[in-house]
Amino acid sequence: MSGPITARQWLILLSVQFTTVLFGLTATSVTVILPQLKGTLSATQDQVSWILTFNLVATAVATPLTGWLAARLGWRTLMVCSVIGFTAASMLCGTVSTLESMLLLRVMQGAFGAPIFPMGQTVLLASFDRKQHPFIIMMWGVGGVMGPILGPTFGGVVSELLSWRWTFFLILPLGIVSCGLVLAALGDQEKGTARRFDHAGFVFLAIAVASIQLMFDRGQRNDWFDSPEIIIECCVAAVFFSMFLLHVWTARAPLFEIATFSDRNFAVGVVVAFTLGMLQYTPMVLFPPLLQELRGYPDGIIGYLVATRGMGNFLSFFVVAQLTRHTPRFCLFLGLAIQAVAGAWMGSLDINLTSEDVLWTNMLHGFGFGLCYTPAAVLSFSTLPIPLLTQGNAIFALIRMLGSSLFIAVMLLVFAHAVAEASVHLSSFVTVLRIDAWAPWLDTYGRINSSLPYDRLAAEIQRQSSMSGYINAFYLMTAVTIAAAPLAFLFTPRKSTGA
Repeated sequence: MSGPITARQWLILLSVQFTTVLFGLTATSVTVILPQLKGTLSATQDQVSWILTFNLVATAVATPLTGWLAARLGWRTLMVCSVIGFTAASMLCGTVSTLESMLLLRVMQGAFGAPIFPMGQTVLLASFDRKQHPFIIMMWGVGGVMGPILGPTFGGVVSELLSWRWTFFLILPLGIVSCGLVLAALGDQEKGTARRFDHAGFVFLAIAVASIQLMFDRGQRNDWFDSPEIIIECCVAAVFFSMFLLHVWTARAPLFEIATFSDRNFAVGVVVAFTLGMLQYTPMVLFPPLLQELRGYPDGIIGYLVATRGMGNFLSFFVVAQLTRHTPRFCLFLGLAIQAVAGAWMGSLDINLTSEDVLWTNMLHGFGFGLCYTPAAVLSFSTLPIPLLTQGNAIFALIRMLGSSLFIAVMLLVFAHAVAEASVHLSSFVTVLRIDAWAPWLDTYGRINSSLPYDRLAAEIQRQSSMSGYINAFYLMTAVTIAAAPLAFLFTPRKSTGA
């Protein structure tokens, strides 16, 4: 590092860490209470997943506004407004009784919270010397992973002792502390430097992102391209995304500067960010319903088990700063490789999985993810000019969120197809004509001439089919990780990083 870190810089780091914890804790605590929300809101498995995906889509759509809002309002004003709106929307989520109300508030929550992550990273990268970036990103990451550690534990314990509604209500004190820290640490840098806002580019991008997300979310239910709705959504997404690209190339003041993407490291970093987004929430979405519905685990225990992924993140920070400083590309590759191993391990589990299986696989996956983010961020922004940092961080966060929301929808699609295929296969295999296949179960399930063994056998077939769906989803996650690992060596390292 070049020179000691001042007290003011430590305060800036603390404020950014705390707002990131607020954002991460709220996002991950919801994953544990999804099974409860499913019952309370009378939602199906794919509908309750909208509570996550709508929030991610709203965050992705609003993220491109970050650069313009920062230049218009300044760092401090933007962060305070974001934290207040995010906290208020979070609390209101605890009052709802319908799925529609929950989705609306989750959209508001995502829109207000969108600037928190990219602005936090921008503030840190702009406030510290480039040689300090590996250490600072690592320190910020320590605060950032407290969300994945505390979120599932917080959501599970609070929902079990009180109710799922208090998972949202108790965000208020964290929001108050975050506002105080932001007011004390940040100034209104960049205020008044905003250029004319590109309304057309923003509208084109927002419609494209919303359309493609709706297509993936509703495709399974509507039988994909046999449905006019899905065809329309696909066409709208393609048309408006094409219009956005054309607009960026031809407009005098586009939403995103072309110069941002002309930087090779940042261009590769965008692809890596999309991959990291795909991997970030997948285990946290899949394990809670698996453990509750197939294994009968209570919410509190599920929260503790899923939180071990955050513990793996935390353990990675003992080595990630040193590895990033000396060999960032290898550190990124190693992190992706470890996640691939963890994903393959998850895919090898069966319906008799134990708490230890969940603990170690999630911790290993979290450790691998923790090794990825710091070098990915350092490499992506290592050669990007400082005036483009705010815009670059907005793009980075947008792509990461888009990767998360789309991949969750794809994972649920793979899950649904795998469950249906496994159910048909098992049902055709286990019939009354194959007494040898299921006769050993008769002592437990009842006499052959009663309906009880058939009902219980049908339930067991559904359980086994569901496990097959989860296994297929884990293997898809593994395949994505393996395919992305070579991207680490496409970065051009700065000589100062030592890679």
